[in-house]
Amino acid sequence: MNRFYFKKSNRAALFFAMTLLPSGIAYSQVKKDTVIKENKIDEVVVIGYGTQRKEAVTGSVATVKGDVLREVPSANITQSLQGRTAGVDISQTSTKPGATMQIRIRGTRSLTGDNNPLIVLDGIPFVGSLGDISSSDIKSIDILKDASATAIYGSRGANGVILVTTNRGAKGQKPRFTYNTFTGVQTLFSKYPMMDGPKFAQLRAYAIPAGNTTPLYSNGADENNSVNTDWQSLYYKPAMMTSHDIGVSGGTEGGNYNVGLSYFKQNALIPIQSYERFALRMAIDQQVGSVFKFGFTTNTNYSISEGNGVNPGAVLGYSPIANPYNADGSLKRVMSTAGGIDQTWIYTRESLESLGDKYIDETKAFASYNNLYGEASLPIKGLKYRLNVGLDFRTSNSGNYTGVGVFNTNPLGPSAAGRGNNQTYHWVLENLLTYDRTFGKHKINAVALYSAEENKYTSSYMSAKNVPADFFQYYNLGQSPQADITVRPEDQIYWKTGLLSAMGRVMYTYNNKYMLTATLRADGSSRLAPGNKWHTYPALSLGWNVTNESFMENIKIINLLKFRAGWGQTSNQAVDPYSTMGRYNVAPYNFGSAGSTGIYGSQPPNPNLGWEYSKTQNYGVDFGILNNRLTGSVEYYKTHTFDLLTQKSLPATSGWSSIVSNVAETENKGLEVSLNGIIFDNPDGFTWEAGINFYTNKNKILSLASGTERDVNNLWFVGHNINSLYDYQYIGLWQAGDPYQSILEPGTPADVIGSIKVLYTGGYNPDGTPVRAIGPDDRQIFDTAPKYQGGFNMRFAYKNFELSTVGAFQHGGILVSTIYGSASYLNRLTGRGNNVDVDYWTENNTDAYFPRPGRHLSGDNPKYSSTLAMFDASYLKLRTITLGYNVDKEFLKDLKVNSLRIYFTVTNPIVLFSPYHKFSGMDPEPNSFGNENQAVSGYQSRQLVIGTNNPSTRNYLMGLNLTF
Repeated sequence: MNRFYFKKSNRAALFFAMTLLPSGIAYSQVKKDTVIKENKIDEVVVIGYGTQRKEAVTGSVATVKGDVLREVPSANITQSLQGRTAGVDISQTSTKPGATMQIRIRGTRSLTGDNNPLIVLDGIPFVGSLGDISSSDIKSIDILKDASATAIYGSRGANGVILVTTNRGAKGQKPRFTYNTFTGVQTLFSKYPMMDGPKFAQLRAYAIPAGNTTPLYSNGADENNSVNTDWQSLYYKPAMMTSHDIGVSGGTEGGNYNVGLSYFKQNALIPIQSYERFALRMAIDQQVGSVFKFGFTTNTNYSISEGNGVNPGAVLGYSPIANPYNADGSLKRVMSTAGGIDQTWIYTRESLESLGDKYIDETKAFASYNNLYGEASLPIKGLKYRLNVGLDFRTSNSGNYTGVGVFNTNPLGPSAAGRGNNQTYHWVLENLLTYDRTFGKHKINAVALYSAEENKYTSSYMSAKNVPADFFQYYNLGQSPQADITVRPEDQIYWKTGLLSAMGRVMYTYNNKYMLTATLRADGSSRLAPGNKWHTYPALSLGWNVTNESFMENIKIINLLKFRAGWGQTSNQAVDPYSTMGRYNVAPYNFGSAGSTGIYGSQPPNPNLGWEYSKTQNYGVDFGILNNRLTGSVEYYKTHTFDLLTQKSLPATSGWSSIVSNVAETENKGLEVSLNGIIFDNPDGFTWEAGINFYTNKNKILSLASGTERDVNNLWFVGHNINSLYDYQYIGLWQAGDPYQSILEPGTPADVIGSIKVLYTGGYNPDGTPVRAIGPDDRQIFDTAPKYQGGFNMRFAYKNFELSTVGAFQHGGILVSTIYGSASYLNRLTGRGNNVDVDYWTENNTDAYFPRPGRHLSGDNPKYSSTLAMFDASYLKLRTITLGYNVDKEFLKDLKVNSLRIYFTVTNPIVLFSPYHKFSGMDPEPNSFGNENQAVSGYQSRQLVIGTNNPSTRNYLMGLNLTF
C-alpha cells in the first residue's frame, strides 16, 4: 500500500474547533444582565410545503442564507455550498468551465440507481441543476437530510432534498435596484508535475531492459537531448471570468415583484474552451381582495459551452526533448518521437486557435423553469387551498466538426461531424390544503397534498464523415455521402414517466415545549410493474425544548436546549424506464452476401422489480448558550437501504446471464457536529465570527445478490464501502538480497530488483518458504472514504472593513491520482512518452519509492503500478479569502445609494496538511469521474479521481455589490 495513505498529518479540525470553544468566548465582553431567557431563535426555516420556526423543527434541516453563499463568488452555487453544511459532501467532477458538481447528502445509498438529491425551486421539483440558478437570486437554501424531513417528497427525496428559495419583493416596498458584479483572472494552481528535458533524457537513457545494452526507446526525428520544451506553457494561459447581475424589486399594498438579468462568462486556461450563460428571472405575487392570492415565478437561461472535447491529456505526454518548431520558426503540424514509433499531431494554444472553421465542439442549452400558483383562504379560519403548477422545458443542442487532417497525423485524414439534441419536458400539478391554527398552548399545522407529475425525455445523435466543406461544419450532415452518415439505434432515446402522490403531514406543538411531526406519503410510479407501482411510507419525529421547562428558568447561560428524534422510511424509484419489460438491441450482420439487421434480447424482463427502500433513524440536540453567542447542533443518524437494484446471476439454461433484481443492502451511519460562535462583537470596533462543521459517514454494503460476498467486476464487497478499490498493497521495492524473491516474484534478479513489491497473503511451508508466487489472490480491498471531513468559516470586521475566509478539510481516505498509476500512461517509466517527475530506483538510489525504469513490465507499465495511484486523501483548504469595504452610508446619502460594498477575493489560495499536495504540488481534490480521461480503463465511473482534466485554478476577483 502506498506510504502516503498511512501518513497521519491532518490537525485541521482541532485547530478550528479551538477557536470556537466557550473558553474563547469568555474573553469577549458579554454582559451577564443581557442574557435573558426570553431571547429565542426566531429564524424561520423552509421545510417543504411550508415554513417553521427553527426552534420548533424536529427533523434534520440545515440552512444556508443567500448572503452567505455570495461570500464565495462563483459560476455555480454548489461551489459556494462546499464546506458549509455537515453531512453534505460536494465534490467537483470536472474543472471545465460550467461543470456541475456531485452532491451527496449523508453518503451514497444506491448501487446502480440515482444518488443525487432532489432540488426544489420555490416549492416545485426542479429538473435542472443548481448551476442554472444565479447566486444573486437566492434568499436561502434549506437542506433536508433525514427521512422524517424528506418523507414529504416521497420517492424523489430518498437522497435528501435541497430547497432553494429565491428573492421576492416586499409588500409596500419602493423600487429597489441592485447590481452585483465581479471580474478577475484565473491562474494556474499548479502545472502537472511532468519531467523537463534533462530529466526525461536521463530517464530514457536509463530505461534499459535486463540483458540489453540499449534503451527501450531512442530519440525520434524531432527529438534532441539539448531541447527542453515546456509543453504546458505552450498550452495554458491565464483566463478571464466575469459576472454581472442587475435586479429590481418592489411592492404595493397588494403585491410585490422581483425582476433580474444576469450574465456570466468564463474562459478556460486551455485554448478555445469557454462557458457563457444568460439568465432572466421574474417573480410576481398579487393579492386579490382578502381571499385570493396569485403568483408566478420564472427562471430562464441560455448557455453556450465551447471546446468541450479539448483537454490536456495528450499534451502532458509529449516528449520534452521534442522541438515543436521548424527551422523558420513556424509550428510543426506533427512530430515523430520514441524512435519513430509515435507520430503525434501537435496540440498547442497556437495550433488550436489557428484552426478557425476547421474545428468546433459546442453545446447550446436553453431552459425555462416556471411556477404558477393560486391560493385561497377558505371560510374556516386557518384553512387555505393552494394550487401549484410547474411547467419546465430544457433543450440542449450539441455539435462537433473536425476538418480534414485536424488532430490526425495523416494530412488527408477525413473530416468528421456529429450533431445531437435532447429535450426534457416536465410538468407537475400539486393540490395543497393547509390548516394552521393556535389554540392557547396548542399549535397545529396540517398539510394534505395530492399531486401528479410527468417527465418526458427525447435524445438523438447522428454523425457523418467526409463533410464536403469546412463551412458546413455540423449544420448540414446530409451534404456528406450517404454511406458516410451514421444513425445508430442506441443513440436515439425516448422515455416518459409519471408519478402520482398523496401526502399528509401534521405538526403539533404544545406550549413551545413538546413537538411532534407525523407524515404519511404514498407514491405510484409508472416505472414499476403492476402490483409494485404503489408504496406508502411513514415518518415520525419528536422534539423536546428543554429550555422552556420551569426547572430551566434560573439557568441563564443556556438560551436553547432542544432534543430531537426521528424515524422514517423513504424509497427510490431507481428503475430505468421500461426496465420491467426487458430490453432488445439491434445488430447488423451478414446474411450470405447481403447485409441485414437482427434483434436480440439484451436484458430479460422482470415484472417484480420494485422500489429501493431506506429506513433512517436520526437523533439530535440543538443548543445556544451565552445569549446565543455560541450555537450549534449534534446529530447521529443511521440509514438502512434495502431491496437495492443490481444484477442477479441466472443459470445458463435460462438463456440469460443475469437479471436486474431487488437484492442488495447498504448502510450509512454517521455523526454531525455544527458550531457557530460570535467571539467578539463590537459594532463600532472589532467583530469576530466563526463557524465549523464536522461529520463522519461510514458507508458499507451489507449484502449482494444470491448471498455473494463480492462482485469484483463492479468493485462491490460486503462489509466495505461502495467506492472501494481492489488492488495489491504496495510495501516497497525489491532489493538485492531480499528473501524469497525467486518464489514470490519469479524472474531474474536483474529484471526484478528495483521493481514494485506487494504484500503476500498466502501461506508458508514448514521451512518458512512461501507456498506460491504472488498472484490475484493477494489483492486487497481498500475503503476509500475519509475518516471525517468538514468545513469552517471566519469573518473579521473592523469599522467598514471586513475579512472573511471559507475552507474545508478531510482526514484519511484514499485519493486516486491516475497520473501516477497505470491508467493515464504518464508514469510508464519506459521513456516512450513524458513521465511524471518521480524519484525512481537506480543502483545509486535504492531507497526510492518508484520502480526502476524499463524493468519488470506488465504491458506498457511497471508491474503493479496501479498501486502507485493511491495517496492519503487528507487536506485542509482555504477555498476563499475575501477583503471587503463597505462605503460609509453618510457618504452615500448624497448619491442616493443605500449601500455599496467593494471586495477583493482570492479562491483556492492555500492548501495545508495534504500529503498529495506536498508530494506533487497539485490540488488534492478530484477533477474527473473514474472512467474519464484515461488511456486505459481501471476505475468505475462513480469513483472520483485526479485525471488529465483541466487543471485547477487560483482566481483573483474584484467585485462590488450596489443597492439604490
